Amino acid sequence: MEPSAGRVLGAVLFDRDGTLIHDVPYNGDPARVRPMPSAREALRCLRVRGLATGVLSNQSGIGRGILTLEQVAAVNVRVEQLLGPFDVWGICPHRAEDRCACRKPAPGLIRRACRQLRLAPAEVAYVGDIGSDVEAAQAAGARGILVPTSETLQTEVEAAPEVAPDLWSAVQLLLAAPSERPTHLPPAAPQAVSAPVWKAAVRGQVR
Repeated sequence: MEPSAGRVLGAVLFDRDGTLIHDVPYNGDPARVRPMPSAREALRCLRVRGLATGVLSNQSGIGRGILTLEQVAAVNVRVEQLLGPFDVWGICPHRAEDRCACRKPAPGLIRRACRQLRLAPAEVAYVGDIGSDVEAAQAAGARGILVPTSETLQTEVEAAPEVAPDLWSAVQLLLAAPSERPTHLPPAAPQAVSAPVWKAAVRGQVR
């Protein structure tokens, strides 16, 4: 049984680079932020339904001295300017060799976001573009969906329990009734939805 079976979806969390925005390695320049196709529509679809959203991202450039916390924060501000406000932010500044509990595929970022949102992991989904994103979701007890890019390994696609071709399709997969869920979706064109009318009950941003 998948973690979310029988549970109401309360939040959808996203990887940042390669998922919500185009991946620019070690980017500290807000001017280089470009949303991925259908990102705005997918997020709007969740928000009008009252679901919390969040961004959880490995940022090892900080630990490597390539980026500063201020640069990462500036990029995150630009992401919100383009995609709207998120209920929770989480970053891991560590290098892989630091063996921390928060760097994906470890579940620390997802578990902390769940605590901030006051949700059980089974009420949360995490969407990312590489295998470590799905592995982190599974380790945390959340539902993981892979949205592959040209950088995603074929072995990661094959290992993922659920795969969607784009963010819009991933959101439709999450919102579908359990009996209607395929594990792999064809691309679907975004449809117009009304402007967000929700108010977040919890806003615990960690940048």
